[in-house]
Amino acid sequence: MCLPFLALLFFLLAFYSPPSLFPSVDCSRSCPHRCICYEHADLVDCRDRGFERVPGGLPHSTWLLELGGNNLSEIGTRAFTGLWSLRVLVLTNSQIQEMQPQALFSLSFLEKLDLSWNQLTSLPVDFSSSLSALKDLRLEHNNLYHIPVYSFEYLDNMEKLDLSYNQLVLVGPGVFRGLSRLRQLYLQNNRLTAVQQGSLDMLPGLEVLELSNNNISHIDTDALAPLYSLAVLALEGNNLHHLKFKTFISLHTSATHIQLSGNPWSCDCDLHRVFSKILHVRHLHIDDYRNVTCQDPPQLAGASLAWVDSQLCIAETATVLVITITVLVTVVAALVMAERNRKRNSGKNWDTESQNQTSSPPS
Repeated sequence: MCLPFLALLFFLLAFYSPPSLFPSVDCSRSCPHRCICYEHADLVDCRDRGFERVPGGLPHSTWLLELGGNNLSEIGTRAFTGLWSLRVLVLTNSQIQEMQPQALFSLSFLEKLDLSWNQLTSLPVDFSSSLSALKDLRLEHNNLYHIPVYSFEYLDNMEKLDLSYNQLVLVGPGVFRGLSRLRQLYLQNNRLTAVQQGSLDMLPGLEVLELSNNNISHIDTDALAPLYSLAVLALEGNNLHHLKFKTFISLHTSATHIQLSGNPWSCDCDLHRVFSKILHVRHLHIDDYRNVTCQDPPQLAGASLAWVDSQLCIAETATVLVITITVLVTVVAALVMAERNRKRNSGKNWDTESQNQTSSPPS
């Protein structure tokens, strides 16, 4: 029974490897009923045991606790009291629907928390109040539709946050304001409709921002400006029709790779000019530009925006040039005609005055 957990152990703890991990393992240690405790390493395996609540009697020295695959439904207040040494807590696929306030109280040394593949619809406001050491939080594949402003307030050491595959429609300003050390933020496969100014403030170290497969149709001009370290921005598979150049030029990074394919682009020369400007900015790289295709107008549906450059926009430029030249010629001709008419009228007036002077009797 030890072997499956040992395999999991080496997978989970590739990054978290305390010196006590390697002494001999003894599966006979006294432990909560139906769990397995690994002596010296302080690892407790309670996976797939049908637990409906967090079992009592867990050793206070537990370093890693695996509770995945149970039927916990709810994490009660202070469910992990006394586990001061806990560094890794795995609660994946445990049918969790709710977390009570102070549910994670006393886990002040926890570094990795996996709550993925559950049924959470929201987080308590004090979710992070005891998690100041947390570095990796996995919340993907839940039913989260809203994140309270203060839920992540105390996650000062957070480096990776995964909120993908939820039901988030909006991430309001201030939600991530406590995550000053965050490097990776995964929000793909939600229902986000916009990237608002202020929603990404105070994330100076963010390197990866995953926003693919949402319903984003608008990005505020300065929404990305606070991301000084952004290296990857994934926006493919959204509902973007147009872009503003100012939205991306506000990214003052050394190099940012952007993915924009799979959006219903309304292709015209204005859109192409925006992309052309972005492509000529040294630190911005559109990795999938050749796969950026048009949805509108209908005659260009499925065509690459790069093709629009060489076909439609050249024709439009030529047409505009012809129209401009025609207008200029017309204006010049009108000015010339006006000048001729003026001179002709001036001549007639002079002749009339001369004749009047000649025909007048001397006084």
